[in-house]
Amino acid sequence: MTDTDFSKGPPEADASRGVVVHCVGPAESAGLIGALRSAANAVAALAPGVPVEVVVQGPGVGLLAIESTLGESISEALGQGIRVLACGNSLRSVDLAPGQLLPGVGSVPAAIAHLATRQWEGWAYIRL
Repeated sequence: MTDTDFSKGPPEADASRGVVVHCVGPAESAGLIGALRSAANAVAALAPGVPVEVVVQGPGVGLLAIESTLGESISEALGQGIRVLACGNSLRSVDLAPGQLLPGVGSVPAAIAHLATRQWEGWAYIRL
């Protein structure tokens, strides 16, 4: 195994591959804040145009709802081009509908299927 030489900057962007950050856990803000921070760090460090997603699974999807105290942090992430996605199965588990999510936050039917698909497409997978 060889080290990648980043002395000349990050590799060129390939819009067909990106970084998907998997945030799973309780409805506590620390986990989601950490995932958003890691995603922002990726956007800053990678070549322009590399797609970055944060996929939220579990009770933490409640933090993506319109009345969330993390609305400002989520809006900032969206403004940086980070896609924020809620697991549809998890939304049903906490009695939320996609229409109750903050503006700009999307959803996928099942986080596990979305994450697997992204990995098959060659995306980097990060779990926080």
